[in-house]
Formats: sequence, structure tokens, C-alpha cells
Amino acid sequence: MAPSRALRNKFVDAPGSLGEKLRTARWERFRRCFPGIENMSVVDLGGTAEMWLRAPVRAKHVHLINLEAHPAGLPDWITAENADVTDPETAAALSADGGYDLVFSNSTIEHVGGHSQRRRFVAAVERLAPLHWIQTPYRYFPVEPHFVAPGFQFLPLAARARLVRRWPLVHSRPDSPESAMDAVVNIELLTRAEMRYLFPRSELLSERVLGVPKSLIAVRTRPAR
Repeated sequence: MAPSRALRNKFVDAPGSLGEKLRTARWERFRRCFPGIENMSVVDLGGTAEMWLRAPVRAKHVHLINLEAHPAGLPDWITAENADVTDPETAAALSADGGYDLVFSNSTIEHVGGHSQRRRFVAAVERLAPLHWIQTPYRYFPVEPHFVAPGFQFLPLAARARLVRRWPLVHSRPDSPESAMDAVVNIELLTRAEMRYLFPRSELLSERVLGVPKSLIAVRTRPAR
């Protein structure tokens, strides 16, 4: 394993890492919000089978929607497709086919591409199920979570694109200036005001590290009236 990858694993990805402990705590909070999850059908926007297979909770059924390819040989309680839920026709088709109890999304809304796309994402969330759990990293947490870099999100775009090619804790190091710009321009971290605006009828929870908000979670545990 490359030294930079090993360093990232130590802090973020590996069992026993700080990142893994935070993810476990998040799952426990999720279970408290949705104690009947074992009997629920979930549509996961932007998630992966690996995440659910590693999770300490299990839904009755999970349907994954992602732009990326899914692995073959999924267990019978997980289904998957490649689709873009910000496309209204896709969202309508999913709604017609689904009958989901809960929309789940973890660190996805900040990637969909601008305010208009985020509004379409939220429209899909509202359409697909009566309940939801939508998590996103908080813009003003001191460490940018995708690149594990202090203050990274506050740098000018060109500086971020240069830094990401050298920073040792990136997940996948870009191999060209163009791919570096792609890596940084497609992430727009959200503020508390933006999340309240997008989800006005949901409870907004904070996930904290040493008392500082790290992530925001829009949660609806009962159907909206």
C-alpha cells in the first residue's frame, strides 16, 4: 500500500480509524431515528452495496441509485441501478415502481451540481418516500472531509485543483490538471441555512466532533402533513 493511502486509512477508512468510529456512531443514530428499519424498504440515492454490507443495521430491502457501476452478485435484499434522480423522468419512474418507506442518502447532495440540481434532488426525495435521512458534510467544519485537508474548501478553486494533486490524504490522486479540476469543482459543501432552505419541513440534526458540527442531516421520521 502506498504511504499516502496507508495514512488516509489510518485516519478515515480502516477499521478502528476515526472515520470508521464516526460512521458507526452515525448508524446508531440512524437506528434510533428509524427503529423499524428492519421492516422498511429503502431507496438509497448515491449509496453503495459495500456501505450497506458493512453497516451494523439492515433494512428489509435496499434499492441503490447511483451513476457509478454496481458490483455483480448482490444479496437478494439489495437491488441496484444506474440512474440520475435529478432527472424528473427518472424520479417519476422510480416513484411509480417503488413503494419505498424511506429515502436514504449519505454525502451525495453536495455532488449533484449546483442549486438547481439540488432542488431537483430534493424534489426526488420528497416524491420517492414519506420518510428520509439526507446527510451532507457541513461547509464550515475545519477539515474538508473528501480530501481530509484543513481549510481546503475555503481556498480559491485554482489553488484547490493544484493542491489536490499533491495532498497525501486524497482517496484517488488526479493524474492531470483537468482531472484535478473535475475532482474539486464537483463538490459544493452546504451550510445550515442552505439545508434548512432545501428541507424546510424536516428536522435538521448536527453530527459533531469535539463539539464542532461536522455533518448536517435532514431527517423526517413521520410523514409530512
